Amino acid sequence: MATAQVAEQTGPEQPFFPDEPFKPHMRTAIPGPESHKAIRDLDKVFDTGSLNMMANYQNSFGNYIADLDGNVLLDVYAQIASIPVGYSNPTLLAVATSPEMASAIINRPALGNFPQHDWADILRTGVLKVAPKGLDQVFTAMAGSDANEVAYKAAFMWKRRQERGGADVEFSAEEISSAMNNQSPGSPHMSILSFKSAFHGRLFGSLSTTRSKPVHKLDIPAFDWPQAPFPQLKYPLAERASENAAEEARCLAETEDLIKNFHNPVAAVVVEPIQSEGGDNHASAAFFKGLREITKRHDVMFIVDEVQTGVGATGRFWAHDHWNMADPPDMVTFSKKAQTAGFYFVNPDLRPNKPYRQFNTWMGDPARAILFRAIIKEIERLNLVESTAQVGGYLYSGLERLAERYPNEIQNLRGKGQGTFIAWDSPRREDFLKRAKGFGVNIGGSGERAVRLRPMLVFQKHHGGFSLYRPGLCDIGKTQS
Repeated sequence: MATAQVAEQTGPEQPFFPDEPFKPHMRTAIPGPESHKAIRDLDKVFDTGSLNMMANYQNSFGNYIADLDGNVLLDVYAQIASIPVGYSNPTLLAVATSPEMASAIINRPALGNFPQHDWADILRTGVLKVAPKGLDQVFTAMAGSDANEVAYKAAFMWKRRQERGGADVEFSAEEISSAMNNQSPGSPHMSILSFKSAFHGRLFGSLSTTRSKPVHKLDIPAFDWPQAPFPQLKYPLAERASENAAEEARCLAETEDLIKNFHNPVAAVVVEPIQSEGGDNHASAAFFKGLREITKRHDVMFIVDEVQTGVGATGRFWAHDHWNMADPPDMVTFSKKAQTAGFYFVNPDLRPNKPYRQFNTWMGDPARAILFRAIIKEIERLNLVESTAQVGGYLYSGLERLAERYPNEIQNLRGKGQGTFIAWDSPRREDFLKRAKGFGVNIGGSGERAVRLRPMLVFQKHHGGFSLYRPGLCDIGKTQS
């Protein structure tokens, strides 16, 4: 059996959660008998087809998730990259039980009609405090899919305003009547360009830009929108530099050709800094700068989907900060670790020119915006973005050594310099994930073959010794269990 650790300890480390479990503790298989009972009961009233494990959040703390059978697992999946600062975080608990939060919960406003008196202050001291460079406004939403959909709507309205000649030009009678019949010109033939293997959500508009798995899209009508190739880089990157540069150039050329020639004119390009659900696919900063140049040249919106990559996971607060672009994206969408959602922007023409064009009852949630503000303060207090960058480098170097020892099990290791946003390909991915859970590590996959790390920002070096490679875990090809 293998006994490799991720990396050696490099000195004492002050834990963020002193009372956190020291290591995973497994009493039963997962699911155990109590979880089986709970799952059967839940299945009577709720779909359990995608259930991973039945959790007990009252007994979950820090980086550890508990179930009903006394099992405690180190969680490096974190609710699909959505828990930022640990389970049962005491700072967040204090905010959640404050009078301000109670009022926001029980008096939830329809923000478009009846915003609460301090909504601007909540946004300025929270959501907008961490706005991406160059963007100073926000449109709040309910979830990541919703954030992308309202961004798409903003792009379409902006493009048609341009074509119409400005915000003050009224809709024509033909536009008004044809829109009610889902026909042009009121419902114009325009599109959002996304990339192969992309994931931008499962609502109707966002689903038409999602290209990661057929199961997301089957049986659902879709818009006739284009998909461009996303670079398929070869690893190790340093040894394949010229080949990868040619691949990125090819993808940029095809993207520009689609923008110029696709039969439904493109209003916006949407891209993830790292394709997450589609297999943790990376591209260089030069590729994304090229996209920015193409969108500027052809006067289309550039939307960066930071739903999964945002809020510190890559060692920068926003993953696109790694690109060092002179011109910021037109819109940046966010959710997951923010615990709220929406899109950032700066161009005033992205605001609707009439009421109710970007509208629903809630238009976000002050309670979740208050929570994000508390998360930001906790990130700053513990210096978690810098910590994530350091821990990511620590994990990556250990995984490099393990990849040398187990080259058949750890293939195409990627994410160097991207914080803890690390992944690799495994020929027996599903077996690996199941085996990891048996060793007390909750971890997830993406795409067809990738194992992906999505730990919380409070994941530290001392967790590494109990995380991915417990004794025997890497011997999956030799011994099945």
